[in-house]
Amino acid sequence: MKRIKKKKQNGGVRVNGSVTRGKCTTEPSCGRKQKLTEIHQALISDPVDIETLRRAAASRGGLLTDDLRRKVWPKLLNINVYDLPYKPGRNVRENHKDYNQVVLDVRRSMKRFPKGMPTAERAVLQEQLIDIILEVLKRNPQLHYYQGYHDVAVTLLLLVGERMALAMLDTLSNYHLRDFMDPTMDSTKHILNYLMPILEQVDLELHDFMIRAEVGTIFALSWLITWYGHVLSEFKHTLRLYDFFLASHPLMPIYLAATIVLHREKEVKQTECDMAMVHHLLSRIPQDLPYEILIGQAQDLFDQYPPSLLAKRAALQSRKSLSISTFQAFQLSTLHQRPDSVLQRLTKAQGSTTSRHASGQTGLEAALPGDRGQLWGKGNRMVKMAVWGLSATLGAAVFAVAQTALDWGPEVLLQLF
Repeated sequence: MKRIKKKKQNGGVRVNGSVTRGKCTTEPSCGRKQKLTEIHQALISDPVDIETLRRAAASRGGLLTDDLRRKVWPKLLNINVYDLPYKPGRNVRENHKDYNQVVLDVRRSMKRFPKGMPTAERAVLQEQLIDIILEVLKRNPQLHYYQGYHDVAVTLLLLVGERMALAMLDTLSNYHLRDFMDPTMDSTKHILNYLMPILEQVDLELHDFMIRAEVGTIFALSWLITWYGHVLSEFKHTLRLYDFFLASHPLMPIYLAATIVLHREKEVKQTECDMAMVHHLLSRIPQDLPYEILIGQAQDLFDQYPPSLLAKRAALQSRKSLSISTFQAFQLSTLHQRPDSVLQRLTKAQGSTTSRHASGQTGLEAALPGDRGQLWGKGNRMVKMAVWGLSATLGAAVFAVAQTALDWGPEVLLQLF
């Protein structure tokens, strides 16, 4: 396998193509305490130092704690924590065309909730999850629900609470996830089509093996459209990847998919060159992956083989990606945010605190999910997901159809072909 080249940066780190220098977050020896200090300083700067926050989220260890994530994630998405949307009303469910499918998906998402969570509490969260999803779709009639969307929504809900999750999901749906929310899956296939050109650049032998096996890229579908939330058993790993993706280009999940395949190069090449066998192997994502190493490699791949280069080589430019085309403007929009202390003062000066937060909570207090965080502390693990895949002895076509329908339903696969 060709080694992924590390670009010399004179002590700086490259985040999505821009080099930043002189910050301690780029050096492993700096330590946790120094990184915490940098994040805190970035949050209280006026304007908020968004580049430092992006760098911290992408660098080793990510944002370190859930409390910091609750403060930094909104900044990465340009969300004012003192101007959160109201909780959805029950009328959001009335005559909604996606209601039945959303309820079905949420009801079978129990494994996404922390092990040991009381049934009653999980039921409340599932009801909130349904309302959040339907509210975003109601606010954005141009968006179309897809199976797997609820996996993104539940990750946000578990960390930041209902109102903040609604705000974050709305923004993500219009930017990072936008290509997945078209009426058809053509744009999703377009994003998946970046995977093989990346492999071709790094390991031609592996690429050719997968081409001969005719395995395609459907094995990575659930990785991409759920930001890996559907396939990882430990919530801490999901959160770490969300740190990275929120600070990165919308195509970064597909670059991470490439690093995972490259990491498993030997396993793949030792497998029989058969579509069903290779698909079966790759669709079972290992739970002990070296996530920090893979995140670093994904960033290196992005720097060496940016989407613009891959699009030219693979004739991918024929389809316009809304996620890609709006990303630069979205990043620029995040650069002039005021720190929360200023936003709070301005909100009080406008006399809007009471009207916006009838519950008496403001800002981050209204966004936090209360004491639920105790339920998924260090000692807890998410329930192991049911492995996505069937016996390799099945015929290739039957295998692919049945395997995909197992999680997403036959309507998803029908749109892919």
